[in-house]
Parts: sequence; structure tokens; C-alpha cells
Amino acid sequence: MLLRRANGDLYACRALAGDAAVDDGVIGFHAQQAVEKALKVVLVVNDVELPRTHDLQFIVGLLREAGVDPPPALPDTAWLTPWAAEWRYDEPTTLDRAAALSVADVAVGWAGALLNEQAGAG
Repeated sequence: MLLRRANGDLYACRALAGDAAVDDGVIGFHAQQAVEKALKVVLVVNDVELPRTHDLQFIVGLLREAGVDPPPALPDTAWLTPWAAEWRYDEPTTLDRAAALSVADVAVGWAGALLNEQAGAG
């Protein structure tokens, strides 16, 4: 279910990113959510308890503690964390939409590949 939701956020991000009329907050939110849900899929695959947080740096830290390193193609994701909730009420900085979409795409692809790998092994 988490991967389906991550894909939904990624789809929304892709569909809206090219529309200048759509606020950066909308794109940033969906990119952050896609990454968060994808990372949480990886936590589940590795039998790590899901935290109730939007903090991507914390989630990546949990993965590393479990012996899982994100792929080199997945850059630092911490910069997306404020787009989840913090900037709902404050004025956010300008979002690098291409970078946000790229990070979301890599994270969701990685989670999907790990989930498929696990399904194939089981």
C-alpha cells in the first residue's frame, strides 16, 4: 500500500511540475511524500518499525542503522523535509522542481525494485 501511495505522489508531482500556475508548495509536498513513503517501504522490507515522522534524514538514518545504504543515485533528501508540513504556514523558498522530481523518481524506483526483489525471493 505504501508503494502505491508513493507512486501516486510521484505521478502527481510529474503531472504538475511543468505547470507554472501550480504553486511550488504543491510540488514540494508531493515530492517529499513520494520520497518518505518510498523510504518507509524500504524500512518495511528490512523489518524496521515505521516511525511517525516526515523527517527524511531521520528515516535514512534508520535505514543506515539497519545496514541499508541508499543507492548512490539517491542524493541527500533532507532538503525536502520542510515541504511536508513546515512550509504549509510559512513562505517556502523556491523549489528546484527538477531536483525534487528526480529524487522522488529515484526513491520510488528503488523501493519498487527492492519490493519486487523480496517478492521474487519469497
